[in-house]
Amino acid sequence: MASSSSLRNYLTVTAGYWAFTITDGAIRMLVVLYFHMLGYSPFEVAMLFLFYEFFGIVTNLVGGWLGARIGLNLTMHIGMGLQVFALSLLTVPDAWLGVAYVMFAQALSGIAKDLNKMSAKASVKSIVKEGGDSRLFKWVAVLTGSKNALKGAGFFVGAGLLDWIGFRGALAVLAGMLLLVLIVTALLLPSGVGKMKSKPKFSEVFSKVAAINRLSAARFFLFGSRDVWFVVGLPVFLYEVLGWSFSQVGAFMALWVIGYGVVQASAPRLLKNVHKAPGPGGGAARIWAFVLAIFPAGIALALHQGWSPAIVLVVGLILFGVVFAINSAVHSFLILAYSDQQQVSMNVGFYYMANAGGRLTGTVLSGLIYQTQGLEGCLWWSAGLVLAAALLSFGLPELEERDASAA
Repeated sequence: MASSSSLRNYLTVTAGYWAFTITDGAIRMLVVLYFHMLGYSPFEVAMLFLFYEFFGIVTNLVGGWLGARIGLNLTMHIGMGLQVFALSLLTVPDAWLGVAYVMFAQALSGIAKDLNKMSAKASVKSIVKEGGDSRLFKWVAVLTGSKNALKGAGFFVGAGLLDWIGFRGALAVLAGMLLLVLIVTALLLPSGVGKMKSKPKFSEVFSKVAAINRLSAARFFLFGSRDVWFVVGLPVFLYEVLGWSFSQVGAFMALWVIGYGVVQASAPRLLKNVHKAPGPGGGAARIWAFVLAIFPAGIALALHQGWSPAIVLVVGLILFGVVFAINSAVHSFLILAYSDQQQVSMNVGFYYMANAGGRLTGTVLSGLIYQTQGLEGCLWWSAGLVLAAALLSFGLPELEERDASAA
């Protein structure tokens, strides 16, 4: 059993992460739908997220090092404060909402999101000291899975608020909610979580562990494969081609991400009879990536054959989401399992830098490929990126191999 203080801190971190995630999902849906309504092309909408993803890369690189120096609870609250400011910036009149201005606001939101995510994920390694790899897999899966479920809820909240009280009213509600959560979690969390005893050099953020570098590269392609069709191509296709309303688009994508999060949170239970070790190793990452590649290719082929796009996308997305969630859960566990206590924040920061790089690449490609090749083109690119992640997973060690090499 975990101690009561560890459980309390874990629940506080998780609750703060939940609240932040709702605003993150909501603001993404608000920006995609509102600026498409204002007449922005799919590629221009994708460009609005360019700095959001780019500064996520920078933030994860610097944030892990910063968290090791000043504590993960402090970097988490800095992220929350920046998100409140970013939401407030977008409440200005439409005449101010040029591309450069929105990209700047999204840059702050990207910094905020990745500071918060890196801090929450790395905190789990610092908080969970009993139970070994099996407890670590369970707790990080619950944290990540519940976060993704609530990001889906954020999509629905953003689209619903846009229909109900408009763009600026939605932003004001989200900013006020997150500010309240920031104050509460700052009072509850102890200081210095994840802070290293010695002051690490910035050069130490670049991992010298081959398994972490390989896993980070696989993560880059895994998340690129999702966002290349999910970020811009899918919502615009549903709105423009299938004629769905904002609320319908938001509700559908919300339900997908919620289901994805539920599967991710359940991954330890789903995989316990498949992978007998305390947690899944490199072989699991490789196998599940190859399985995932089947689904975007299958959806693209079905659309090409003229099958009902609504049915194909709904069924295909459910299947893709289940397998993608298992892939993501395995990766999220492995980065913590491969890291030691002292280096965890910097390793997680480096890993999520690659994650953000994949999202950036996928986001830009989503707008560009959808505009030039349509949704089918986005799906074929997705399949190719997943295969790259699978190939990079060759050479990832099993947990027993890692333990033996570390002994």
